Amino acid sequence: MSSEPQSKSETGLQFHEVLPRNGQVYQEDLPTTVLCKPKLMPLKSVTLERLEKMQR
Repeated sequence: MSSEPQSKSETGLQFHEVLPRNGQVYQEDLPTTVLCKPKLMPLKSVTLERLEKMQR
């Protein structure tokens, strides 16, 4: 017999997950990029609109 691990199909063994019933479970939260809503910029500034209004 070789000392190499055999696959599940060759041995016929099945492994089941073992989860703790009590205690704390940790999950690493990686920071992600948060996008803001786009801000609409006026084509003309308020002061430019006032100047144009005064010239009329």
